[in-house]
Amino acid sequence: MNSENRYQPDTQFSIFPPAIKHLLIINGLFFVAQNTPFLGNFIMQYFALWPLESGNFYPWQLVGYMFLHGGFTHILFNMFALWLFGQAIERAWGTNRFLLFYFVTGVGAAVLQMFVSSNVVIGASGAVYGILLAFGMMFPNQYIYLLIPPIPIKAKYFVIFYGALELVSGLSGVNSGVAHFAHLGGMLIGFLLIMYWKKTGTLKS
Repeated sequence: MNSENRYQPDTQFSIFPPAIKHLLIINGLFFVAQNTPFLGNFIMQYFALWPLESGNFYPWQLVGYMFLHGGFTHILFNMFALWLFGQAIERAWGTNRFLLFYFVTGVGAAVLQMFVSSNVVIGASGAVYGILLAFGMMFPNQYIYLLIPPIPIKAKYFVIFYGALELVSGLSGVNSGVAHFAHLGGMLIGFLLIMYWKKTGTLKS
């Protein structure tokens, strides 16, 4: 059966697969700690992604920044998107490959953002955009329903639209407080990684 047409809820496989469940929990714990007096300042100082020239950069921040968020809405939308699109990917690839993909795209997003911006960066958005890209490539003809009333759009077009929007926003400086190039970095690294797995015949579908 073609993988692009077989995405559907699987009640026998938990709606919170292992990787997604633990990522949600860890992000939640970091969010609580981040909003705790004194502890929050420490976490931002050592786990947010600081520019190289700031003197506050540490290598582990390339991963740590993914667990910090700028507010409730920020973490809510990131975690909802991770859960919504990530379930099918973790089921298709397995937990280990899903986690590898998540963290590689997140680190790649951080590196690209550091090349084009000197702002402090927090959030799982880079990795989440990588997951969105993976969903669009693995299930291109699966319909995603937007807005109320629901408007159906195929996943491949949804991904293209968001990628183009991020590129235009990044180049134009719209919403300069948003790490647009981190989002693009997550999608770019995700695309390259999936194409590599396809070329080597190691991609589960």
